[in-house]
Amino acid sequence: MVQTLDFFTPIVDDPYDFGRIAAANSLSDVFAMGGAPTVAMNIVCFPDKDLPPEVLAEILRGGHDVVHEAGAVSGGGHSVSDKELKYGLSVTGTIHPDKIWHNGGAQVGDILILTKPLGTGVLSTALKRGGIPEAQLTALVASMTHLNRSASEAGRAVAEGHTEDPIHAATDITGFGLLGHAMEVARGSGVRLRFDSSSLPLLDGAYQAVCDGFVTRGDRLNREYLGGHEFIAEDVDPAHLSLMLDPQTSGGLLFFVAPQHAEKLTAELTTRGALAAHVIGEVVRGPVGIEVKGASK
Repeated sequence: MVQTLDFFTPIVDDPYDFGRIAAANSLSDVFAMGGAPTVAMNIVCFPDKDLPPEVLAEILRGGHDVVHEAGAVSGGGHSVSDKELKYGLSVTGTIHPDKIWHNGGAQVGDILILTKPLGTGVLSTALKRGGIPEAQLTALVASMTHLNRSASEAGRAVAEGHTEDPIHAATDITGFGLLGHAMEVARGSGVRLRFDSSSLPLLDGAYQAVCDGFVTRGDRLNREYLGGHEFIAEDVDPAHLSLMLDPQTSGGLLFFVAPQHAEKLTAELTTRGALAAHVIGEVVRGPVGIEVKGASK
């Protein structure tokens, strides 16, 4: 049995979409461990004196629909009156104890594969500060509501039939950004990670949003979290670096897979409908930390 919990304030105006996004984000940790969610409980903080009950109904409907899509059951939950709206889930799942993916265990030579584009933080900030084009908003919501179930199942398909799992570590990319969560794996595995900043999958409009100054406070905090254990090449585009530090809501999975199985994993991800299947780096020899290679501006 595996359990996880997450909830947060709205990042979009539509209550149904907010419910879907929060639910997908809450379920993500179970998929990142290679598990299957079974039961989800609602967590609600609701300003009942300021918002009508129809808003809460739409949030819960969105959460229920995503929980159902994930193959789990909505099992009720708990609500409190609060001045600030918050919503999320407590999720219970199952997995064979010998098949859990941890955020440690990466090995030298492993290939890093990311399953969703980056940029939810900067685009959400741009949305709050003045709006973004409708097409970009649609893509943003689609990414944040897309379950990591397909990516997790792709990883499990690659591991099937092998005595040793070719996926040596995995993590989902959320508040600490790509580099922050990658650093957790580096520290937990005692390895050094090398990223190619030119290979990042990005949401439409994310690069321009950074250039327009729509970075979040998490950009600075996530830089600090690296603790000085990073080497950034001089020719790295500052906007690409910001996107690697950008806090993600319901971001993708980052797999650390044995090199001989990387091609099969990217193929499985593509076949199963993952939003990305990008090779973005590798595990190399050296002191624990992160390197980021440059890309032309």
